[in-house]
Amino acid sequence: MRFLSIYKSAETNEPPTPEMMAKMGQLIEKSMNAGTLIATEGCLPSSLGMRVRSDNGNVTVIDGPFTEAKEVVGGFAILEARSKEHAIELTREFLAVAGDGECEVRQIYSGEEHGECLGEAATVREQVSST
Repeated sequence: MRFLSIYKSAETNEPPTPEMMAKMGQLIEKSMNAGTLIATEGCLPSSLGMRVRSDNGNVTVIDGPFTEAKEVVGGFAILEARSKEHAIELTREFLAVAGDGECEVRQIYSGEEHGECLGEAATVREQVSST
């Protein structure tokens, strides 16, 4: 199963230290060699980013920095995990190196889960209609 992990943290506007880069590099190499990390990237400061929103056909662009945000996206990883629990374990290992912040972890749709998702949706519909 593949999972997308989106790392969010308070923005410091400071580049990572050489020590942090070395620790993260070791974790990335270990995870790539183990086959549990498919891809990963960090993000530059939000001052270099933008938000593009569509609302009823109207598209607006808001340039960063995103000062109203308590936390911003700092990077992402695509994980290959045996289960949800394994994805959580991999994310805990990442956070032990990255430090404070949170990861939103979402399973990536692959088609194999299609039947499972439809089954879960049907179960929820049945539960809602019976109440």
